[in-house]
Amino acid sequence: MVLPRQLLPRVLPRASAKATSPVVAAIQRRTLATVQDAPAPPKRTTFGGLRDQDRIFTNAYRLGDHGIKGAMKRGDWHRTKDIVLKGDSWIIDQIKASGLRGRGGAGFPSGLKWSFMNKPGWEKDGRPRYLVVNADEGEPGTCKDREILRGDPHKLIEGCLVAGRAMNANAAYIYIRGEFFMESDHVQQAIDEAYKAGFIGKNACGSGYDFDVYLHRGAGAYICGEETALIESIEGKQGKPRLKPPFPADVGLFGCPTTVANVETVAVAPTIIRRGPAWFDQFGRDRNSGTKLFCISGHVNKPCVVEEEMSIPLRELIDKHCGGVRGGWDNLLGIVPGGSSVPVLPKHLSEEALMDFDSLRDLQSGLGTGAVIVMNKQTDIVRAIARFAKFYKHESCGQCTPCREGTTWLEKMMDRFVVGRAHEREIEMLWELTKQIEGHTICALGDAAAWPVQGLLRHFRELRGVSFLERGFVGGRAISESRSADTGSLSLAGPEVEKRVFEYQQQHGQVLFGGQLRADVNPNLAVPDNLGISLPGAAASSSPVNANPGL
Repeated sequence: MVLPRQLLPRVLPRASAKATSPVVAAIQRRTLATVQDAPAPPKRTTFGGLRDQDRIFTNAYRLGDHGIKGAMKRGDWHRTKDIVLKGDSWIIDQIKASGLRGRGGAGFPSGLKWSFMNKPGWEKDGRPRYLVVNADEGEPGTCKDREILRGDPHKLIEGCLVAGRAMNANAAYIYIRGEFFMESDHVQQAIDEAYKAGFIGKNACGSGYDFDVYLHRGAGAYICGEETALIESIEGKQGKPRLKPPFPADVGLFGCPTTVANVETVAVAPTIIRRGPAWFDQFGRDRNSGTKLFCISGHVNKPCVVEEEMSIPLRELIDKHCGGVRGGWDNLLGIVPGGSSVPVLPKHLSEEALMDFDSLRDLQSGLGTGAVIVMNKQTDIVRAIARFAKFYKHESCGQCTPCREGTTWLEKMMDRFVVGRAHEREIEMLWELTKQIEGHTICALGDAAAWPVQGLLRHFRELRGVSFLERGFVGGRAISESRSADTGSLSLAGPEVEKRVFEYQQQHGQVLFGGQLRADVNPNLAVPDNLGISLPGAAASSSPVNANPGL
């Protein structure tokens, strides 16, 4: 049997000791980073089951001392001086080789991000340089950074020193959520202990490198979790995102070069460097390396925060660490895999989902912050997503019109679905509204508000459930086509809603446009509700005119 030419083994000519042709030299210099004849096979096909000795956050459950003595017993601050003396380029190369991606939700390669401040000629720039740690963890369902701040604050402080050295920063600002009282105390204690031990400050760790760390408490605004709004808040301004460019690496805190990084991203850096990038890269699929803190809540038997391997199957994560779904896996309705800002996944997609950036992106969702919210079949999913919409409307800074007005309308329209006053055509209107918000704002809060609603409409619009039919969620074939007894018109709500409307009309009279009573409105001035059904003969009514001058 003769193999095709492209399947024959390729033998490269050996270079002569005296001379090497340019072609041979070019072939020998080839690396997988520049030329690949075929995609590299995955490192493994099964993931999960992280061993205790491979966990980075060994005090996440606060079983040990969170102070400096306990931290040093767990390996923190070990040979940190040697790491700092290696220099910025070496540290960045180690982080790049590890495959670490940002743990705050975006998943941007950390080594690349940390290198943005070290452009050629940066030494000639006399401005101070800053690292800002985003500890403003306020997204519903997310509590991973809280456990680091409570139990392992010294990992964060040491990570600030290592990351700061990689960026040649002069100081780090840790911006912590205002509601984190205990956490801020633990972090401040860790900062004070590190200063006292000589680990930070003047001549940090005896390396000759000066580096200060400051703690800055927020005031409760969720929008300050966006990196430029966070910078504005530290500067004492309103927490409103900046238009980019310029990017923070050029013009950041106080107009100086700045890099904003998540708590978990910074805290894992020293351990990665001590154990080696190959150790970290062995976990997870390609481009999704390392370990990750997952916070699982909702309808599980044992909610928890756990460190696991990236790419662990979602079902295994829930069954192994949370004791499974309440009522069993068959009782599962849907799962939000990455915090309230990502689309919900139905049961059949949750069964095949891997907990990493690429797998969840392919399923039209996202890893986000790693906050898993489980909802069983007893969940009123319409009300749950409506609550998300209310949260984002409340937390919008109001700077961008699509977000300010769009989130308001999202809340109002979702409330109509909740109370059973929605109509079939509103489904497509709601979808169009989310598309008008998504991608049209300065920051990602508009996207975060739109995506949960999109996930609901994408996967659950035809669900035949009590929460939909009885409350008037009229998606697809789930429309109740019963006719009202008194008007004979097509009813677009469930029987319970029809009953409530009939009882209300018997007591107060028929309801006209905008939800007001017929007796309170001048029919000649009334405008038909675009989202409702015009009542026949309303304009010809002889109801008295309300004397209220506000109408």
